Amino acid sequence: MRKLFSFHGGIVLDGHKRMSLQEPIITADIPEQLVHAVHQHIGEPAYPIVEVGDTILTGQMIAQAEGYISAPVHAGSSGTVVAIEERSIAHPSGMQGLCIVIETDGKDQWIEISDEIEDYKRMDPSYLRNLVRDAGIVGLGGAGFPSFIKLNPGARSSIDTLILNGAECEPYISCDAALLIDGARDIIDGLLIMRHALQAKQCLVGIEDNKPESIKAFEAALTSQEKTIIEVITIPTLYPAGSEKQLIKTLTGISLAAKQLPIHHGIVCHNVGTAAAVGHAIRKKRPLISRIVTVTGDAVDRPGNYDVRLGTPMINLLHQAELQSYKMERLVMGGPMMGFEINDTDSPVLKTTNCLLTITEEQLPQNTHAMPCIRCGECNHVCPANLLPQQLYWHARARDLEKTQSYNLFDCIECGCCTYVCPSHIPLVQYYRFAKTEIWAQELDKKKSDHARERHEFNLYRTERKKLEKEQARRKKQEQLKNSQKDEVAAALARVNSKKAQAEEKDNRE
Repeated sequence: MRKLFSFHGGIVLDGHKRMSLQEPIITADIPEQLVHAVHQHIGEPAYPIVEVGDTILTGQMIAQAEGYISAPVHAGSSGTVVAIEERSIAHPSGMQGLCIVIETDGKDQWIEISDEIEDYKRMDPSYLRNLVRDAGIVGLGGAGFPSFIKLNPGARSSIDTLILNGAECEPYISCDAALLIDGARDIIDGLLIMRHALQAKQCLVGIEDNKPESIKAFEAALTSQEKTIIEVITIPTLYPAGSEKQLIKTLTGISLAAKQLPIHHGIVCHNVGTAAAVGHAIRKKRPLISRIVTVTGDAVDRPGNYDVRLGTPMINLLHQAELQSYKMERLVMGGPMMGFEINDTDSPVLKTTNCLLTITEEQLPQNTHAMPCIRCGECNHVCPANLLPQQLYWHARARDLEKTQSYNLFDCIECGCCTYVCPSHIPLVQYYRFAKTEIWAQELDKKKSDHARERHEFNLYRTERKKLEKEQARRKKQEQLKNSQKDEVAAALARVNSKKAQAEEKDNRE
């Protein structure tokens, strides 16, 4: 038995996963229109490479990666591009984003795919990473970081530990649990491919103990040989055990310091959904055009896990789950702890959409007006990042942003544990998000100011240089003129002397 370690804080939440695990993964209907946002990942948005009126096939790249930290976007089904415009997208700010709208033709006709499947074991890791990038795969656990970057060991020749995250600690989300049951083989295939890309020495799969069916199904899918290189580890159900740093601490005992990345300790962590997507991309040559989404809550009569084409309007998915609109007071993307409210149900499903949670009036918190902090210290006890939430709150509220950074504000993973236990109902995480946003805004303003100052200084330098060049040119012209006058005088004297000499010679002859 592998020794497990505990991280600071955390809370035990009531589980509601059983609600959406009553039946196998359901294939969602393809809607009449797919709305593909070009920005579905951390980093630079993808750049559209199609135009309105173009005929598109399923799996065709419609937006290419722009820059290193970026990921392309592929068509979720065949049809015609009818618009490239700003549309509502799922974002905490309620912002809009550039989207490519495809009117589907009902044929779902795929791009031509070669029948020849390459042996990934013979692939150069760099070539394999490029295939993953071209497939548009990003982290499907919620963050959306381009996966090919995390498949690069960097300066290392190999990675010590590759961790597959199947913890899924949010109480309502069960898409990973369902995938571990119904798609275990796809996950294993992807894990082995990622292991080859990283030349990882060991593979650990962490699953919380509230998912016995998932653990059993995954272990049953492993061959005897695979069991020698892949270790399935059952971890205690404690929120937020599925967060990267907390899972690494639980499985390895390694605590990541501020600004440290897992790779600094020879560790890489991926989500089980990401592994399945990598398996599809390499073994089946299929780009990322769909994902598993949990649709749950008391306002749907058919909660479950749906295999959804990316770009599907959320309202279509909700209707397939038999939404009772009159019951739903709020729609949350993600779980109740870290998710955010969706105001426009026409927003499309993104690569980072792991759950749609419908909340009824009965589920809304009652009498939650924020009251003064009573300094009970409960927030300190449950913080998994071992921060001082109370101090962060005071300084964020006072807009003392330098102080918030001195208390390691950016180590906060915004898990919501502190808000959950606060007896005064203070929305602590909202204060931390506000402080982070203000700091980012200040840094952006500073960059703009520095850029403007550099441009001003360069313009001054260019103006001075032009003056100097003009003065040098004037002096050079004067010098040339002076030299020219000297040459003319010399030439005139030479002519006079020549004539004088000729006259003297003539006189002598006479």
